[in-house]
Amino acid sequence: MNVRTQIVVAAVLLAALAIVVNMVRKRRLELRYALAWLGLGIGILILDCFPELMGWTADQVGIASPTNMLFFCGFLFALIIIFTLTVSISRTSVKIKELAQEVAFLEKKLREMSGAKTDASADSSEKKEF
Repeated sequence: MNVRTQIVVAAVLLAALAIVVNMVRKRRLELRYALAWLGLGIGILILDCFPELMGWTADQVGIASPTNMLFFCGFLFALIIIFTLTVSISRTSVKIKELAQEVAFLEKKLREMSGAKTDASADSSEKKEF
């Protein structure tokens, strides 16, 4: 990779990292999700500054080409993100179910209370008439 490409990649990465940090600051992205993106951005920035590091890592793992190593790392990162989001969706689904049950219970209780008040007021008005 030539120096011009490295500079362009570094500039794009720094802009992307600034966007992620800004989104966290504005509370549009939770920190726990942003950490993965920040880690990925810093990792790619390191690999951009030291491209021979990817070749060395590929040799250590036993992968023939540094490009294949890069695709493998991207695949692992995607799996981690998918797993994290699946866990988050599962937790949210359980919380929504519990909240819906609690709201239904409170609505039933409210109806019973308002029904009891209506019955009591009807009974007292009937007694006054006689």
